[in-house]
Amino acid sequence: MVDTNDKNDKSAQPSVAIDGARIRSIRETKRLTQLYVASVVGVTTDTISRWENNRYPSIKRDNAQKLADALEVPLEEVLRPDSPEPEQAPPQLEPPPAKATTVTISVLLAALLLGLLLFFVLRQPALPLSATRWTPRFAAPGEVFPVQIKVARQSGSPFGFILREKLPAGARLVSSLPPASSSDSDVKWLVPDGGTPVTLSFTLQVPASFNSGRDAAFKGEIVIHSAGSTNRTEAVGGSGAIHIGSYHWADSNGDGRIDDDEIMPAYYICEEMKGLGLDWKTIEAIWSGKGYRWDAKHGYTVLK
Repeated sequence: MVDTNDKNDKSAQPSVAIDGARIRSIRETKRLTQLYVASVVGVTTDTISRWENNRYPSIKRDNAQKLADALEVPLEEVLRPDSPEPEQAPPQLEPPPAKATTVTISVLLAALLLGLLLFFVLRQPALPLSATRWTPRFAAPGEVFPVQIKVARQSGSPFGFILREKLPAGARLVSSLPPASSSDSDVKWLVPDGGTPVTLSFTLQVPASFNSGRDAAFKGEIVIHSAGSTNRTEAVGGSGAIHIGSYHWADSNGDGRIDDDEIMPAYYICEEMKGLGLDWKTIEAIWSGKGYRWDAKHGYTVLK
């Protein structure tokens, strides 16, 4: 993931003033993690934290729009009330009217008919496609870690869908909500028509023999069906890999501890995925201690 430094990017024009407290309130109300928002916007969790704490009160407008999309609110909801809109380009002066030309009625009718034909032949319902995968940045071999896929749907354009997720080589599905059908390497969900967002949550284990220092790759697709239109197939966006090593999945920066910025996102994930095999007690113990150590024989050891 590529971080975005709005403070030092001299070409960040136009910029808008964001309301950090409002952004945090919306995210927590919708029970979205900083990791999820960061993956949708395309920045790091540190950047999201700085935005929420008004460390960067002004950011690029396109980043503000991505942030609003990730929070599923209009752009104005994340801006300060006194934030000026970017300057609009001055209106183009209309050229002086050209000399009148004679256009026959038959040509106008032909153009009109052609336009109507193209409209009805090429028109497809605009379905808001947004299937976004979130994974933690790290996980340890043989340990359970969470994955979520969020599918945005709106009441004005409801649709049903099939979602297929190809798991990393050797990975095992531990549990899923809603329940999924699965084979050795694939997980599938069938979700009926509806106009509300859907979150598909599941927990995985990569084998204990998985080589540390390598990435475990994900690949998925969503097949959207809407009444009166043909199916559409698109790739699932968001995170596509997780780094396997001597880390806990809640340690988002891989520094060997779970700090205050990491404990709340981990708590929300564990609450949303209660009963799917995540070990909240170990996470809380690591946070209360000085860090952790992991090895294949003993698993996680809390440092006091």
